[in-house]
Amino acid sequence: MWRTVRVKLTNAQLRVKSSDLASAISTDSQDAFPNVFATARLVALMEIASTRALTPLLQPGQLSVGVSIDMTHSAPTPPGAEVTATATYVGKDEKLYVFDVVAKDEGGEVGKAVHRRPIVNAK
Repeated sequence: MWRTVRVKLTNAQLRVKSSDLASAISTDSQDAFPNVFATARLVALMEIASTRALTPLLQPGQLSVGVSIDMTHSAPTPPGAEVTATATYVGKDEKLYVFDVVAKDEGGEVGKAVHRRPIVNAK
């Protein structure tokens, strides 16, 4: 059954902590990453913003899952700064709900993406 997204714009915010830094995601002491907001955490924040638009469509036992993201992380964000990801629903591509997502901190845009999510049964 096709369902219409009624909420076209949704947000997710995060104050960058030490655990959100690129330097915190290393799996080996030989790795060297900067003390700035990790790209992996930015992707997660963009997914959260997109998911919030689909929440009203979910039936019991359903959830949405990210299946693709075409993302650019264009500027560093330091620890303590707040990042806001804003997802705009742009339409459907077969079973996938498509979002344009822009992330900003106090200095301006830090990333943008096109993100796709289907609604699936949780089991």
